[in-house]
Amino acid sequence: IIAEELNLIQQSDAGELEAIVDEVLAENPKAVDDVKSGGKKSKKARGFLLGQVMQRTKGTANPKVVSEILAKKLG
Repeated sequence: IIAEELNLIQQSDAGELEAIVDEVLAENPKAVDDVKSGGKKSKKARGFLLGQVMQRTKGTANPKVVSEILAKKLG
């Protein structure tokens, strides 16, 4: 209960997180292109997108789940 009050519960619902990931991808087409192009920019852009999702969820998203969703969507 205390964890809920302090907003420390990690959000791992793939459906909810996938919707947030979709929004972040739609809002950041350049980062999406950078990920798909590969190379050094790809890793940095992937981290940026993950950070955007974490920011949108106020840090409550499970980063592992978000990374898996990003990998599935971006290859």
